[in-house]
Amino acid sequence: MQRVWRLGNTDGVPADPVVVVGAGPVGLTAALLLARRGLPVLVVEKHLEPYPLPRAVHLDDEVFRVLQAAGVGDEVQARSRPFAGLRLLDGSHRVLAEFRRRPEVGINGWPQGSFVHQPDLEEVLAAAAAATPGITVARGVEVTGLSQDDDGVTVLMRDDGADRSVRAAAVLGCDGAGSTVRDLIGSTMRDLGPADRWLVLDVRSPAPLPVWPGAHQVCDSRRPATFMPVTGDRYRWESRMAPGETVQDVTTPDRLAALLAPVDPDGVEIVRAVEYTFRAQVADRWRAGRVLLAGDAAHLSPPFVGQGMGLGLRDVHQLTWKLAAVLAGESGDDLLDSYQAEREPHARALIGVAQLLGRLMTRGGRAGDVLRRGVLAVARRIPAAARLATDSRTPPLAAGPEVQRRGRAGRRLAGSLVPQPDVVVDGRRCRFDDVLDRVLDGATGAELALVRPGELTLRVAGRPPVQVQDDGGALTSWLTGASASAAQIRPDRIVRAAR
Repeated sequence: MQRVWRLGNTDGVPADPVVVVGAGPVGLTAALLLARRGLPVLVVEKHLEPYPLPRAVHLDDEVFRVLQAAGVGDEVQARSRPFAGLRLLDGSHRVLAEFRRRPEVGINGWPQGSFVHQPDLEEVLAAAAAATPGITVARGVEVTGLSQDDDGVTVLMRDDGADRSVRAAAVLGCDGAGSTVRDLIGSTMRDLGPADRWLVLDVRSPAPLPVWPGAHQVCDSRRPATFMPVTGDRYRWESRMAPGETVQDVTTPDRLAALLAPVDPDGVEIVRAVEYTFRAQVADRWRAGRVLLAGDAAHLSPPFVGQGMGLGLRDVHQLTWKLAAVLAGESGDDLLDSYQAEREPHARALIGVAQLLGRLMTRGGRAGDVLRRGVLAVARRIPAAARLATDSRTPPLAAGPEVQRRGRAGRRLAGSLVPQPDVVVDGRRCRFDDVLDRVLDGATGAELALVRPGELTLRVAGRPPVQVQDDGGALTSWLTGASASAAQIRPDRIVRAAR
């Protein structure tokens, strides 16, 4: 049961907490990450209950490492299922190309892609927040104003019709596409491309549907569509809507039969049919003093690479350790300047990939449909094309104060994620990120140094080194393949520098 603090009650009110606005996946993950670094957190959410219907349905292995850092990775994995890969279909639902993903864990220690029912994810995160000392969640509370001074932020709120205020050490605006926090700091969304109207159809089936367990993209310029078997008995179809069309127009029996084929619409339960507007946007300013934006409040992506929620979870993984270091007096406020400088180019790159794939798979008219068939007939036989289609790695972060690309090794590794194999420490096998958390313990970085093949050392200044046995050789190969003998690793698993 989620613990709810009413703002009119002073019992248990944390002293100058970090206020997180928004109790969705990004906000709750931010709260868990902050609490793990010893900071009190107040999460405020204007809705009294979590949104009961699914939105995001995909998590990649990099993002699962964020959930692992928040302490919920295994619980979320138990309620998700591996993503089998991608099938590209023509307008008659015939397979043009198939790119499979292996279901076992990859370089990041998790399956490369997983389907998840977002209400399940939010339930796991809410339960973890309720069980974590230092986190308080207040629902039915709307933020109405922000006022900053040298000592922090005063957050004005409306709770049950009454106006309240809370002093905060900092504020994170994780309150979605219609962000109040973004408006209050005078930030504006900038379009990166035209908006796109799509039908989103969520379905449940009393019997398992005989479908391939991966994502299906209908590459048809007239009726582009997407199909995903999510988890359990849940399935999703999406289809682009023509100008002037309504949800009623595209959900007639004939249109549903064509969209769901070969599934019989009469044999499934339609949970909802709704119009979504997919946008490509980035906020012009992500920070005003100690008020910062994350997730959909900072950027919106089309769905073609399944990175909308993942971008937000990456945001808070990188933001929370920096904010904790600043609030502890270990770093100056200029460390927060690196947040947007790192995250915005990365978000823009992934949004650009989503836009490009959307155009390649769904645009071009009849000529485009013919060209796609020819290109895909060749591409599906090329191993490099298959690897590109299934690779879950995202671009490295841009060079800056916290990403130093000096030297050959730095140019190859800095800004990218360190792999996460299983390793042996003190005779016990464990995930590498769990070792990093123990070694870092509030520090802003550690050095991973190669002693000899299969043996490495993790060092934090002023602390005893930790010996790491790399039985599978993944970390050794990663370093030597980049001509490196050591790498500096940040709390968000990003390589700061290598030599």
